[in-house]
Amino acid sequence: MNTAERVLAYGGGWLDRAGELRTDPARLSALLTDATTVVLPLWRDRCLVDGNGPVRLTAERASLVRSAAGETVFLGLDGDAAVFAADLSALSEQSAVEMAGVARAVDVRALVGRLEPGEAAVQAYARGLLHWHRQQRYCGACGAPAVAGGGGHVRTCTGGECGRLLFPRIEPAIIVLVEAPDRPERCLLARHAGAPEGSYSTLAGFVEVGESLEDAVRREMAEEAGVPVTDVTYQGSQGWPFPAGLMVGFRATAMSEEIRVDGVELLEARWFTRAELRERVAEGRPLGRVDSIDHQLLHDWLAED
Repeated sequence: MNTAERVLAYGGGWLDRAGELRTDPARLSALLTDATTVVLPLWRDRCLVDGNGPVRLTAERASLVRSAAGETVFLGLDGDAAVFAADLSALSEQSAVEMAGVARAVDVRALVGRLEPGEAAVQAYARGLLHWHRQQRYCGACGAPAVAGGGGHVRTCTGGECGRLLFPRIEPAIIVLVEAPDRPERCLLARHAGAPEGSYSTLAGFVEVGESLEDAVRREMAEEAGVPVTDVTYQGSQGWPFPAGLMVGFRATAMSEEIRVDGVELLEARWFTRAELRERVAEGRPLGRVDSIDHQLLHDWLAED
């Protein structure tokens, strides 16, 4: 990896995903019982933690958790050690905590800032994959049960005339910092439906079928804020497995300063100068989620002054 490359939250995981092992069930079976193998236990999208953070179970404790897991998936290799994730969602929270020998179950998003970026990435990876398995029990085409395979990276329909292969899906979304066309330099922020009064963030939306990412930027900005944009420029991406997102960051320049919010997804929007954003920071108002790419987009823009 380029050492100058910036790693956002939930990126930079250290695992070798070892895709070739997914099609070797005998090798995976052997790895599951290896004394060096690590098992990450999760409960209903939450990682199980002790005083030092998310636990990495081995040996007898790992075997106990695997025996009770509804699904166990292969994540990859950490050096020579295999890493699996085990889903204890079928148990009560207390039973899962006791079985794993931990203190509690915590959403990984609440731990960002306390975890090394690579650790957060691996926990988010495990969360997203196990969530998909719980939601993909049946084939969407024929309704027959679907069984896991490929180390947990595919499910196969058991319908005799169907047999579809079902793979984890990613839901791409764009997130955009829109700049004003004229001076003074300003960016467009909006208050989304459900957000408290005075809470503003960048604009975002899901990519639709048949769209390029740039097309989605132009459509979403026009639909939600009534702002046509040009000069759409890629800034970076971020895995967001909550449950299956991929956030793709852009900048764009408005062709007009006029704003017409849709009143559904956005309740209000306005232009902010850098001085106004710095004042909000000084007042203790965060600029986006600390673990989200919108935080980075805003702080990059502020740093350019």
